[in-house]
Amino acid sequence: MSIHKNITRILLSTVLLFNLSCYSQQMPKGEVVEFGLGIAEDATPALVSRILKANEKPISEIKFEKGTYHFYPDKGFEKFCYISNHGDLMVNTPFPIFNIENLTIDGQGSTFIFHGVMIPFLIDESKNISIKNVSIDWYQSFHSEGLIVANDEVNKTFDMQISDEYPYDIRNGELFFIKEYYQHTIGQSILFDPKRKAISFDTESYTNITTKSKSTTTNNLDNIKYKYEYDKRDVGYKNIGIENRVTVKELKPGLLRVYGHTKKMLPVGHILSMKGEQGLNRVSPAFSVKHTNGFNALNVNVHHAGGMGIIAENSANLILDNFNVTPSQGRMVSTTADATHFVGCRGKVVLKNCTFENQLDDASNIHGTYQKIVDVLDEYRIGVRMGHHQQKAFVIGQPNDNLGFVRLSNSFFAYQKATIKSIEYINNRYQIITLNEKLPADVLPGDLVENLDGYPNLLVQNCTIRNNRARGLLISNPVNTVIENNFFSTEMEAILIPVESGHWYESGNAANVVIRDNTFQDCQHGGKDRGVIRFDTDDDNKNIAFKNIEIVDNTFNQFDNLILEVTNLDGLVFKGNTITNTETFPRLHPQNPAFKVKRSKNIKFQNNIYKGKVKNEAVLETDETMSNLKFK
Repeated sequence: MSIHKNITRILLSTVLLFNLSCYSQQMPKGEVVEFGLGIAEDATPALVSRILKANEKPISEIKFEKGTYHFYPDKGFEKFCYISNHGDLMVNTPFPIFNIENLTIDGQGSTFIFHGVMIPFLIDESKNISIKNVSIDWYQSFHSEGLIVANDEVNKTFDMQISDEYPYDIRNGELFFIKEYYQHTIGQSILFDPKRKAISFDTESYTNITTKSKSTTTNNLDNIKYKYEYDKRDVGYKNIGIENRVTVKELKPGLLRVYGHTKKMLPVGHILSMKGEQGLNRVSPAFSVKHTNGFNALNVNVHHAGGMGIIAENSANLILDNFNVTPSQGRMVSTTADATHFVGCRGKVVLKNCTFENQLDDASNIHGTYQKIVDVLDEYRIGVRMGHHQQKAFVIGQPNDNLGFVRLSNSFFAYQKATIKSIEYINNRYQIITLNEKLPADVLPGDLVENLDGYPNLLVQNCTIRNNRARGLLISNPVNTVIENNFFSTEMEAILIPVESGHWYESGNAANVVIRDNTFQDCQHGGKDRGVIRFDTDDDNKNIAFKNIEIVDNTFNQFDNLILEVTNLDGLVFKGNTITNTETFPRLHPQNPAFKVKRSKNIKFQNNIYKGKVKNEAVLETDETMSNLKFK
């Protein structure tokens, strides 16, 4: 039996068992609470009041009369939240779901509209939580859009029309968009083509808007010394030695001229999406799920969020079925970050029958977390540091989890493992891990640790992923992954499988990956010189990072040449795939072959159909490790 059939059978059977388990455990044991449209003007206080009594008066289900409900932060439950891959801040929520079991929230087709910085569903230390039949939106978005109406290549300016939907003010030449309870600058930006309602072709040539430059006046900055490692990208440090480059002038109300941009002038008729400064612009994911076993989202639409559609951390058995991230109200943008994101999750992660479109980052990112050993305290204890400022306070595991010790210069896989006894939280950057077994004899400060149990069996099935910034799927999962019967049309890679160790510190390699029966339509149209599917490592060595991969029976309808990039891989079957040239766009990188393979072994191309534009002798490019490899 091929690995893809075996893995799919395992995934589907375990999903069925999980669903049956959830059903049996969710038989009503508490009150069914019903809310009607009488609370619709601001539903927040009624919900907070009832949910906070759930420990004394258990709830099995919360049901809403179908309609539109508004939620404001002013009377929401307040909590300071460290949220992976987001900003860390005090937030308000109408759904404080903490230490609750067997709860279903049924919107019955309702629309929930949020105002300002809120997290609609804040779920922590809970079990068997289901959300269904609801649409989530914001009254004012966390991004802003401007229609490009003129440009001047000689004077390096462009003009954009701002609709009344996006109020603004200009302070000393800097543009600020003003929202309820929130504001942002131009910051990170990207172009949309309104005709396609998708990321503009070759947007990399035009965006991001070059809003920053090095400061013209500094004095003795190099004399500032730090005893310990610090993160230059953290919000508190990132603008040292940086000043604004771009200035904005109002020509008349709603018509702005932008000066100082150094890339190509933006094309007339396209729409510039702006979401504010990196590090400050991820404040309101629609769902935050932490330390929860059993989460189901069924028939849920996320039309907007100031961050991700869902961010799940250290949780298990998560199923999203007909969970759709798609824009509303004529906007180009849905969520301002990933549609879905899973960090350190285990058990099953299932995405099926979903649509992820127009979000400003990946459709899904699944990974663990590398933490750096900074202290070897004794034979059983290490001090570890969080690598990225958006990992602050992340706890890498729980007692008896297997912790892997990694030295990437030697191997992408753990050189030894031990189990966690306890983790002592010192601060949001530093924790002390005590192990049940002695540390490896050769452990060194600078080595990394990862939670070997913090990865899921992953199934992505029957999903549509399109029109978004960045990738489709970004996956670092060494357990089992099946990606089948999906549609991809992304401005960067449709599927990126990396080992990422030096920026985001997102751990995990990949093994037992099946990519089958998918359609890839004109991916990589944003301008990056990369493959539609790419296996990549940050570290430039010959160590194997990826194992046991099947890419079978897929269709690649592609305007450009490069289909597949492979590096540091042992065991790939690329079989039964069809590759055509669409001529939807002009080729951006005509010098490329269709396939690049390096530092790899045991690669097989079998029974593929190639109708692309690359000449036969240039279809496949290899290094000396695979010099005899042929494309078939």
